[in-house]
Amino acid sequence: MRIVLSGGGTGGHIYPAVAVARQLEAEESGSAFLYIGGKRGLESRLVAQENLPFKAIDITGFRRKLSMDNVKTVMRFLRGVKASKEMLREFKPDVVIGTGGYVCGPVVYAASRLGIPTLIHEQNAIPGLTNKFLSRYADTVAVSFEGTESAFPSGKNVIYTGNPRATTVTAASPKRGYASLGIPDGSTVVLVVGGSGGAKAINRAMIEMTPFVGKGNGVHYVYVTGESYFEETRKTLRQKLGGEPSWLHILPYVHNMPEVLACTSLIVNRAGASFLAEITALGIPSVLIPSPNVTNNHQEANARQLEREGAAVVLLEKDLTGQALHEAVQQIIGSQSLRSSMAESSRRLGKRDSAALVVSELRRLVATRKK
Repeated sequence: MRIVLSGGGTGGHIYPAVAVARQLEAEESGSAFLYIGGKRGLESRLVAQENLPFKAIDITGFRRKLSMDNVKTVMRFLRGVKASKEMLREFKPDVVIGTGGYVCGPVVYAASRLGIPTLIHEQNAIPGLTNKFLSRYADTVAVSFEGTESAFPSGKNVIYTGNPRATTVTAASPKRGYASLGIPDGSTVVLVVGGSGGAKAINRAMIEMTPFVGKGNGVHYVYVTGESYFEETRKTLRQKLGGEPSWLHILPYVHNMPEVLACTSLIVNRAGASFLAEITALGIPSVLIPSPNVTNNHQEANARQLEREGAAVVLLEKDLTGQALHEAVQQIIGSQSLRSSMAESSRRLGKRDSAALVVSELRRLVATRKK
């Protein structure tokens, strides 16, 4: 199968597309790929690391306020459609999949105009602006959260697949995770991370929280600050604690996140859809602190889905303090029965083989076209 992938801006849009590519490679060794992303997006760097052929178009997103910049965005969109059509005609894909971010707009739209089967995947509980637009043109809409199918137009082929990113973490090795952190096998690990770039509010709360932790009580706290916050945060913590205790592991970034997640007992994190897919695939209980600075407050909607199922505790940023975070963590980590119950609820949410379901639908679209 020849497949064009498109998704960009954040890892949450990029990694699901990569997961679909890896699933298709495993099922069909002769598959060929082209990833079309934006010139300015994170995908220009991440996709190259995944050894997938990459081409870029120049595109930006719409501003939600009236602005002359939106006129420029429309012009970039039209030029992006033209450029995408040229790339699609040259590559001759069997199917095109968009996994979110404004770069998908011209790519998926161009594919639909050329009669190429298309699928878009929505990671969040509340659909993004680009996917709402593309749902009018795509052949299939896939969603990550059960019950969100109604957010798209009636009459469309909308299917619940879960998030393809979940599939990639299930084979991760806990042993390698422990080894990479320098923590003994079987230890209890609380992972605190504010997304790939870190989160100032979570960093502040973690600094406030560490004195409450005492000597760790046998629990290892792995604290990922984000690269831009690392030096200042580590310096502050060392001054506050009189050094860096053996139970606290301060890191700027984690490159082997699936393996670290595989050895994690409890995670404190934002509520990006791809990360939630990973933690539910592994059955990890969570304390979720949704970012308030996202479109339509979709992270809180994501987090509430896990909270309703008993897989997470939600702590809003406006209520976030070191003491509140410590109490939420201790409530879970201090009760084996609660942690086991939350883990089971988390695992139940993540049990779908999401990447395989998406690939199955891609095959159906290709077969339908050939008929």
